Amino acid sequence: MSIYPDMFLTFAKVGVMTFGGGYAMLPILQREVVDSKGWATEEELMDYFAIGQCTPGIIAVNTATFIGQKNRGVLGGIVATLGLVFPSLVIISLLAGVIEAFSHLEWIQHAFGGVRVCVCILILNAVMKLLKKAVIDVPTALIFALVALGSFFLSGISPVYYVLAAAAAGIVLKNLGVKK
Repeated sequence: MSIYPDMFLTFAKVGVMTFGGGYAMLPILQREVVDSKGWATEEELMDYFAIGQCTPGIIAVNTATFIGQKNRGVLGGIVATLGLVFPSLVIISLLAGVIEAFSHLEWIQHAFGGVRVCVCILILNAVMKLLKKAVIDVPTALIFALVALGSFFLSGISPVYYVLAAAAAGIVLKNLGVKK
């Protein structure tokens, strides 16, 4: 199969199976893009996700664009992005006309409640996988602890500042020669 249709269909599969936004998409991206297709390594996927978090736009879309561009240039980025958003566009277009008519039903509200709980678990699984790969030594554990504490106690600060501070801390600790 040509790479472009394969890329479109792979990202469409990711897009149709994801509920709850970019963070919930991480385990599916891991399975499809890293494990199945080999289009990125786990470390690259984490980097793309981090960059996607602090750039304008939707994390998942940004990540798909990075992966597509890495593998097939600008056209690959466009194809991956279109593949990712296509299922959502179709589903949202279909639901937009009928959701208001049914959103008051109790069983619909309960279904959405169940989906929200499931998304929390998917996000937790993604975080645990990332944590095992990202916190590999004392400097990264220190950065993790400081960012975690900052985000818990200073919730009004944009995540961009945490990403930038963590990047700066990584550079400083590496240049200071802090050992693993």
